[in-house]
Amino acid sequence: MRRIVAAGLMSGTSMDGIDAALIATDGEDVEDFGPTAFRPYSDAERAVLRAALAAATTLTDRTARPGVLAEAERIVTDAHAETVEGLLARDDVDAVRVSLVGFHGQTVFHAPARRLTVQIGDGAALAKRLGIPVVHDFRAADIAAGGQGAPLVPIFHRALVRAAGLSGDVAVVNIGGVANVTRVAADGSLIAFDTGPGNALIDDLMLERTGAAMDRDGRLSLSGKVQAQTLAELIADPWFDLKPPKSLDRDAFSRRPVARLSTADAAATLAAFTAEAIIRGIALAGGADRIVVCGGGAHNPAILRQLAVMSRADVTTADAHGWSVDFIEAQAFAYLAARNRAGLPISFPETTGCPAPMTGGVLSLP
Repeated sequence: MRRIVAAGLMSGTSMDGIDAALIATDGEDVEDFGPTAFRPYSDAERAVLRAALAAATTLTDRTARPGVLAEAERIVTDAHAETVEGLLARDDVDAVRVSLVGFHGQTVFHAPARRLTVQIGDGAALAKRLGIPVVHDFRAADIAAGGQGAPLVPIFHRALVRAAGLSGDVAVVNIGGVANVTRVAADGSLIAFDTGPGNALIDDLMLERTGAAMDRDGRLSLSGKVQAQTLAELIADPWFDLKPPKSLDRDAFSRRPVARLSTADAAATLAAFTAEAIIRGIALAGGADRIVVCGGGAHNPAILRQLAVMSRADVTTADAHGWSVDFIEAQAFAYLAARNRAGLPISFPETTGCPAPMTGGVLSLP
């Protein structure tokens, strides 16, 4: 496929807002990174999305939008449209060159054991409003084929590792609401899966105890003390002993074990829980010489410190390699949209557990 400029959109399980990014790619190599934008969800919008999370647990049909789910889908679609429109209107963006949009939507429920994953957001309506083809609904085909539906970003991680010339076995760790790892072996082979909690437990703790959306800069986590007994209780969950492929919903783990702790100690212990789960995941994947961290969790020095303490690997953030800590997933969905148009696979037996490499996504034309 020829080189195109694609826009990627990501609204993660942390539900802080919408990331948008432009890249130039042929679906194989990433030739250039373009401008980025972030559109936060308002408190009112986030409240509706949280209500949608609760409502989605009762779904058996991934296309159904009863009650608050319909309102949430309208919010997600309109907010994503506004984000792209704002990005295209910028002086540093040549809007005419943007020929494709990769739209992930907002995950409100993910249960691969039930063959069910639900992302809200109307891709067809987005394409019509923007006047640009939109590739969306990336996870459904993988789930239908027997895969986990996640993670989908590993093929992009490998393209970045290759472009950066990183040697040895590299673990790219994305810490969003859920954390996942992509191990790119020295020979280029991939293995990837969710490792456990990311920021979701800490975010929910902060909202419940302080009213804040997150532990900004890990300040509270850094001020607390990790409670070893509570951490041992959290990491004893049998899910961590499962072999990949495996993926998680953001609410797969409970904050109940930290309920008796002070807020600072609870945040510190949950940060350590995220880090230890990641380290166990990397070991399960075969180990790594280098760990590169991206996603919102890369801004939490408590998590990074725990990763460094628990690991003998070189721990850096994505920014150190010229990538983007904050926009790597948005860039990835631009890349995956381009792969869709080129007929290239986005999921693999070694990443999602699908039976064979497969293309994902639905194309909606304006």
